[in-house]
Amino acid sequence: MKKIKGIQNQPMMRKVELALLPLIIASIYFYGWRALFLQAVVLLAAIFGEWIFIRKTKAKISEAVLVSAILFSLTLPPATPFWIAIVGILFGIIFGKMVFGGFGKNIFNPALVGRAFVYVSFASPMTAEWSSHFSTGLGGFAAYAAPVLSIDALASATPMLAYRATGTLPKLISVLLGTINGSLGEASALLILLGGAYLLYTKTAAWQSVAGTILGFATMSLLLRSMGFSEVLPIGYGLLSGGFLFGTFFMVTDPISSPKTKEAKWIYGFLIGAVTVVIRGFALFAGGIMFAILIGNTFAPLMDEAVKTIKKNQKERRQTDGKKQAS
Repeated sequence: MKKIKGIQNQPMMRKVELALLPLIIASIYFYGWRALFLQAVVLLAAIFGEWIFIRKTKAKISEAVLVSAILFSLTLPPATPFWIAIVGILFGIIFGKMVFGGFGKNIFNPALVGRAFVYVSFASPMTAEWSSHFSTGLGGFAAYAAPVLSIDALASATPMLAYRATGTLPKLISVLLGTINGSLGEASALLILLGGAYLLYTKTAAWQSVAGTILGFATMSLLLRSMGFSEVLPIGYGLLSGGFLFGTFFMVTDPISSPKTKEAKWIYGFLIGAVTVVIRGFALFAGGIMFAILIGNTFAPLMDEAVKTIKKNQKERRQTDGKKQAS
């Protein structure tokens, strides 16, 4: 891919953008051209938010801001008002990234900071205004926007909401292919898996973080369901729905806000997977992965320090034992 004038050349970010491209196209097919316009507006707002802080310096716009904008927009419900999307991404870029010093210095994932902010600040548009989806013929390529669901249909707007309200779930094949309602980029588990596989193949994403997250999710799900907690989704549905895979492949693996040591990546992923199950089953939030990742971001530096300290102590102990044996 060619360099973009005025933007830092970050090859790793290009790979993430390429992995997200099928999801962007799918969002148009499922929800109409408004989905693309919403993503474009978010992208421009994100660039503006970073430019405000670097305009008087020689620095360029980071390509990472493009990825943050795409990730943020793909987590939004299709009917999200444009102004809320703008407020959300500006909050995420400014308070989740730039106030820490810009690219490479942020503790939290900027896209998730913005998503969490609009989730708690604008509860109705984020949780009670969902759209149905197109799934036949040209789908959304022949329409501006998918119809907004009626109040009676909101309880079953997404698989997670349907399970909470009625205890029913769609067919697994529907969740896999994306013929369900959901956020712009979280509907099709198959496309997310394909994009995730590309990130792992190109070593753009750390497989330890992905494996740890899935392991933590599966372990906690099996444990709680074996204890009789029906609030917890069956593991197959849990893995494929609620944006879990999207968060696992594209946000848990964020190289800036995740741990740097391999051992800590396993712990980090396991924590996020396990916490996701708990939040989904017992908290007010139907999804859970968003808040679980932010919790993981909080402890990521401590995990790295703990691993480094343990390794250092083990090395010193081996050296001490070696000297004793030599003497």
